[in-house]
Amino acid sequence: MPGLFSLEFWQETFALTRRWFIQLKRRPTTFLVGVIQPLLWLLLFGSLFQNAPQGLFGETTSYMQFLGAGVIVFTAYGGALNAGVPVLFDREFGFLNRLLVAPLASRFSIVLASAFFIVSMALVQTGVIVGASYVLGAGIPNTVGLAIMTAIVSLLVLGFTALSLGLAFAMPGHAELLALIFLINLPLIFSSTALAPLSFMPAWLKWVASLNPLTHAIEPIRYIYTHSDWAWSSIVLNAPWGGLSLAGSLVALLVFVGISVKLVQGSLSKVLA
Repeated sequence: MPGLFSLEFWQETFALTRRWFIQLKRRPTTFLVGVIQPLLWLLLFGSLFQNAPQGLFGETTSYMQFLGAGVIVFTAYGGALNAGVPVLFDREFGFLNRLLVAPLASRFSIVLASAFFIVSMALVQTGVIVGASYVLGAGIPNTVGLAIMTAIVSLLVLGFTALSLGLAFAMPGHAELLALIFLINLPLIFSSTALAPLSFMPAWLKWVASLNPLTHAIEPIRYIYTHSDWAWSSIVLNAPWGGLSLAGSLVALLVFVGISVKLVQGSLSKVLA
């Protein structure tokens, strides 16, 4: 892309990213809801299963430890899935057209700025959830474990942000996009291991959950939370098709990001070319 590595490109990307944070500052309710909602999930679901039989979620794993990874992932996923909504409103209100006719070094900065903003928000939410989980007795991973969690969340967010932005440019209006988000949001969560282990599921759902990118993010985070002696070769998911290691889960998420970008490349190119 012309200008992609130029100073002008990164200046305009920073300016467009700053615009999203200015909007957030003017409407802080969005941020507050994004932080309070996962805390409610953590508190309510954690309380609901606090009297579950010992060993139900692992010999040394409490449900709070089990749930923490799921809350981290589906909170980040929810924000990424909605990433295209404000871009679509920009399109409907005409602001996007003004950007497209501006002398930008590269129109890719429009997409990149949105991705930076969504990843930043997801990491802030992750930090809040990790802190709340620690207070509620779930413990906290070491520094390297936290760094790996950050990488996992970032990859998942980038993949779903790409899909959401692609849909924002492809959908005729915000009503259609919101309807589609509503359609796929909960099915993806409940067909993952966010709230229940793979062993609880019927055979067909085990296959679906083991191929779900949310599961590929949840299980390594959960393993890091519950195993201080983790290694890259540690098996974090015993799927019907075989074992998935910690390193393998990161590769799976990288593949997911690549597939997501490839799927939306056409719709983005029509607008940004």
